[in-house]
Amino acid sequence: MSLVARSRIKEIVGDFNIGSDFFPALDREVENIITKAVMRAKENKRRTLMARDI
Repeated sequence: MSLVARSRIKEIVGDFNIGSDFFPALDREVENIITKAVMRAKENKRRTLMARDI
């Protein structure tokens, strides 16, 4: 399952080409960010992720 919308990323990068390894790497980064945010929220005894958890 992809965590990012490929079409939106393509809109952002415009005329740049996107390598085949870019989207899997981006998905891993997003997953890492989310995992860290969940851990931080748990440490603060919350079940709501907030911007400050990023």
